[in-house]
Amino acid sequence: MKLYDFGGAPNPRRLRIFLAEKRISVPTEQVDLMAGEQLQDSFRAINPFCTVPALELDDGTCISEVMAICRYFEALQPEPPLMGITPEEQGTIAMWEHRIEINGMLAVGDALRNSVDRFAGRAMPGPLDLEQIPDLIDRGKKRTDHFLEVLDERFGESEHLAGPNFSVADITALVAVDFAGRIDKGIPDSHANLKRWHDAVYVRPSAQA
Repeated sequence: MKLYDFGGAPNPRRLRIFLAEKRISVPTEQVDLMAGEQLQDSFRAINPFCTVPALELDDGTCISEVMAICRYFEALQPEPPLMGITPEEQGTIAMWEHRIEINGMLAVGDALRNSVDRFAGRAMPGPLDLEQIPDLIDRGKKRTDHFLEVLDERFGESEHLAGPNFSVADITALVAVDFAGRIDKGIPDSHANLKRWHDAVYVRPSAQA
């Protein structure tokens, strides 16, 4: 088994935090996204979608996409449960995790990848070369502002995103909030609930994975 990773990217960080919470260690190989190693034929043979993280199993099977790999390890090692136990917990965690990925991770990604020079011609991850769309910068920032407002409201109701227990939804939210800092969208002073939650989860040892 081998995990293909890149230390500077948000999606691999989500998986590293998940694995740290599970106390699972996996042999890892770095794929330098900034140098374009994900686009080389050798890596395309492993993951033709040209993204990390990617998990290569002993039989050569490749599982890519963060949540797919998390599901694999959750099934392999259920404790501690990070994706819920009861049907209600599982559904609520999946709902919030998806909301954060769509409204947080992708919104920040739109603003970042369409504004930074090094992403010129590579406005989206994956095998295709796509040009930047400047109009998506402002839209991404507005969506990020709304995303932070939604989180602040939610954490006024609940200790963690999907209920009383820390879950994979909190992992995605933590990475998304930190990712927003790359487009100068830190936690506003008015968002006291969000700051309380962020301070609490950021000091977990796994957050530094």
